[in-house]
Amino acid sequence: MSIAPTPLNTLAADSQTLDKLRYQARQAPEQALKKVAQQFETLFLDMMLKSMREATPQDGMMDSEQTKMFTGMLDQQLAQEMSRRGIGLADMMVRQLGPQAPPAAPPGAAVSSYATDKQTFVDKLLPQAEQASRRTGIPAELMLGQAALESGWGKHEIRMADGSNSYNLFGIKADKNWQGKVAAVTTTEYHDGVAGKQVERFRAYGSYAEAFEDYARLLGEQPRYATVLEQREAAGFARSMQQAGYATDPQYADKLERAIGSINTKA
Repeated sequence: MSIAPTPLNTLAADSQTLDKLRYQARQAPEQALKKVAQQFETLFLDMMLKSMREATPQDGMMDSEQTKMFTGMLDQQLAQEMSRRGIGLADMMVRQLGPQAPPAAPPGAAVSSYATDKQTFVDKLLPQAEQASRRTGIPAELMLGQAALESGWGKHEIRMADGSNSYNLFGIKADKNWQGKVAAVTTTEYHDGVAGKQVERFRAYGSYAEAFEDYARLLGEQPRYATVLEQREAAGFARSMQQAGYATDPQYADKLERAIGSINTKA
């Protein structure tokens, strides 16, 4: 989907414009997301400058409708320039609304290394995923996609306090009934759609096989995942996971579907 650039002077600082930009950002593919985020940042800055102007007395001898018009034009130019330089809002929106991706390649790394890393992740965990698939009926590639999303393709796995691996690929938290080891880490949670950092306790395992086994048990024993067990394709699986409340991220279904789309179990 292509999104035509919107001139700043047509961006009305009202809730309708904000809602439209939010909708575009959620629906836009990766190549258009940055453009939408920059438009939102420009609008935000323009609104901020206008609010500052309104809070300043404007009844002096030099104030008139003409000077107000030129001041408004100046504010628009300032907003555009500040947005071009960036204040971090657009970058934050891209990170939150876009797919989770591996970190940037180090200097000199081959472009194909990302594909190789992803395939290494899939090949390493495919036997465990197939075992869980036989137990749950969920195709292995769907579970591998969720493991990839939750762990950043194995690059951001949950670690114990001593730095050792918890093998928790699925971000399963340790509730009061969990009797095993626990890893406490700071994570991002969403409350009413707003992201925030907080410390959470996660289950820790002795191996990836144990992680997949516990994941399969969770889906099979919790009634809220009954619909998830019926899914055999990416979109339905991702949507059912979000509806079941597996994660608080409002964009979780979209991110999960994209991660599953990167899984190749036929290599």
